[in-house]
Amino acid sequence: MRRTGPAMAWNFFRFCTALRVLGSVMIVLVLAIAAVTYYAVVIANYGPALLAAGASLRALSPIAVLLPFHFFLVMLLWCYFSVVLTDPGGVPPNWRPHIDEERGETDPLTTSDFNGTNLSLQQAASLASAGHPGIRFCRKCNQLKPPRCHHCSVCGRCVLKMDHHCVWVVNCVGALNYKFFLLFLFYTLLETALVTLSLLSQFIAFFGDGEIPGTPGTLATTFLTFVLNLAFALSVLGFLIMHASLVAANTTTIEAYEKKTTPKWRYDLGRRKNFEQVFGTNKKYWFIPAYSDEDLRRMPALQGLEYPSKPDFDAQDF
Repeated sequence: MRRTGPAMAWNFFRFCTALRVLGSVMIVLVLAIAAVTYYAVVIANYGPALLAAGASLRALSPIAVLLPFHFFLVMLLWCYFSVVLTDPGGVPPNWRPHIDEERGETDPLTTSDFNGTNLSLQQAASLASAGHPGIRFCRKCNQLKPPRCHHCSVCGRCVLKMDHHCVWVVNCVGALNYKFFLLFLFYTLLETALVTLSLLSQFIAFFGDGEIPGTPGTLATTFLTFVLNLAFALSVLGFLIMHASLVAANTTTIEAYEKKTTPKWRYDLGRRKNFEQVFGTNKKYWFIPAYSDEDLRRMPALQGLEYPSKPDFDAQDF
């Protein structure tokens, strides 16, 4: 007999393995787009223009394009591979919530439910099933979940402060690489905007009546590069604006949906402190995919396990 009903519902996550394979292809695609862009800007257009200008003042125009182009490209690739190669953060083995000795509280558990390590995983699962407001337990990983941690079905594990799984970087974006991801978006926007503006005149001339120097292959590459970079600039701009609003509110893409049913958000400490929980306090490190040793030592939020809350926050409202 043919099966019908909910049991036959389509399960998207059956294709998680395929998504991981697709991610590997996307890395090659990113490098290919970077290579095509480099050829169109440096080899086909502004490199020859710089050589033709020699030591004259005409060399200032190609230099004004080539210098920031190479800088943004280096930063873009540095941030990109930092996101790809950095573990977003996993739950440490046998993790248990920290007990506040003065207040007699734990987060996310309360002392009445948790006493040292006496709470078994079976008990935690039972409390979670009963809808306990202070406990978070992952049935897929069979472990307790720290605050702001979510399970990624593509990676097959819980990720600290998970924002989303990004196919472009073959990785989750979480607590330990979220800053790198944002910087990747930032430098991608600067790079694609620069390329779009620098090739705009060639794009206009492509549809004009005048003759354009270069082979048909060079012209086609220039045209393709302009269209691709314009499309990426517009899409990344919208994505970056969205994430800037998330950082300002100290939330993630996943938490933004959860907040719709939450009257208060315990982690919103103000824009400055919210920003520092992602980028650190040392301004010298704000624009590079790294943190200072001092920030890593004194800011637990950068490790993805502990997050300060509003002083007047009532746990019952969360």
